[in-house]
Amino acid sequence: MENKGVANKHPLYLQIQLGESKVLELKRQLPKSEALAKTLIAFANTAGGKLVIGVDDERNLIGLGDTDIFELKDQIASIIYDCCAPNLLPEIYIENINNVELLVIEVFRGSLLPYYVKQTGFKQKDVNQKNQEPRCYVRLGATNRLAGREKVVELELQRRNMSFDEQIDREVSLEQLDLTPLIERFEQINKKLDHQQLLNLKLIKKENNTLYPTMGLLILLGFYEHVEIKCSRFKGNTMAIFIDKKEYSNDIFSQLDQAEAFIKNHIHLRAEVLGLQRTDTFEIPIPAIREALLNAVMHRDYSNVGRDIKIGIYDDILNIVSPGGLPNGLTMNEVRKGRSEIRNTVVARVFKQLNLVEQWGSGIARIEQYCRDANVTLPKITESGDFIDWEFPRANKENNLGTHNVINDVINDVINDVINDGINDGINIPKNIQLLLQAIQQTPQASIPTLAKQLDVGTATVERHIKWLKEHRIIKRSGAKKDGIWQVLNEK
Repeated sequence: MENKGVANKHPLYLQIQLGESKVLELKRQLPKSEALAKTLIAFANTAGGKLVIGVDDERNLIGLGDTDIFELKDQIASIIYDCCAPNLLPEIYIENINNVELLVIEVFRGSLLPYYVKQTGFKQKDVNQKNQEPRCYVRLGATNRLAGREKVVELELQRRNMSFDEQIDREVSLEQLDLTPLIERFEQINKKLDHQQLLNLKLIKKENNTLYPTMGLLILLGFYEHVEIKCSRFKGNTMAIFIDKKEYSNDIFSQLDQAEAFIKNHIHLRAEVLGLQRTDTFEIPIPAIREALLNAVMHRDYSNVGRDIKIGIYDDILNIVSPGGLPNGLTMNEVRKGRSEIRNTVVARVFKQLNLVEQWGSGIARIEQYCRDANVTLPKITESGDFIDWEFPRANKENNLGTHNVINDVINDVINDVINDGINDGINIPKNIQLLLQAIQQTPQASIPTLAKQLDVGTATVERHIKWLKEHRIIKRSGAKKDGIWQVLNEK
């Protein structure tokens, strides 16, 4: 048993106690070849990370026992060589925390994206017979996920230092587009958007003597169906009852104006009297809301055509959710330190030209400063899977100030169906069980102890809530007991 009074000063120990994450995976012993390769490939394709061996499910340091460390290192090197392409060069080393030896495999984000798991590197019994092709994995939260075609393309573009919105859309004729919304925005700040400026901003490109619009131009004009913002006002703190709902799908600039107006219409004004003067201000500072909206529009993942930006206004929070995790391997810790990576360079360049962006990497700091200046609680920003979630606490007479994570209420259509309509004759799911349902949807392979840690409850509570969900035919367990997954049923 380690002496925690000494151990808790060690940086790796502190990281372990926070639990598995985008950049950390914990194992009692060395995983099997395929599982190890998946994790290392996922790290290399995302933000890098550490696989720490010698830690049990309760985050206790148990060490390596009598394992021959040199033999273990050779085994890991062999698996990496046989199973990962392009070749990875991780650091493999021992960390001694209060006389407990842990083996760390540290992988850095690669420059030869995307990285794949080579199926030929496994013994036949370990290979998925249905898929003999190399497979690409990415890290979402604390899980390894098989990358879809869109994600693979995005990784290939990152290797070439090219963004999705720089690409030409050859199926759209430039002549059929109405550039008026964009031209008018430039005119408002006394700038001219002429042919040369369109080329300079990469809004159009020339190929074989023909001018084509880039995807960035089409995004700004709201040409694509998924380029929209959906706004909802709910009664109470759940999605059970709608009060108002709007969907905005015109040009990006109008969408931002309309979303801001929707929010203003559904949050409270508060009055302050200074001397003989009365000043009305919104309960959440509008500049902070505007900055968060700009952030959501500028950095969202437009390559995923099945998702859009969602705004949910509840009695206790304003929730803004943007599809696409942090770009190019960023971590939330790096973002908070001011590091900036631009996913959509065309959109971002136009925003900068229109003076909508002051300095790269300063958005979060400005939002927090706006809230401090207004003497309101700071918002919470999290990366949840492949979404970015903003939560602005609200303060009103009917509710105490508080926060809760409702991201999956807003962003996940399956959960939306479950909570709004019910799977079994309009069943009403208790709020605490809704939170478990959200956690299951986010990490379907999570064990009961893992779910308990995520929700900060006991395993007995999770088991009781899972039993309730099963009895009401909302979830089911598929696969083996150890390696199975939870499935949310959506048949009505």
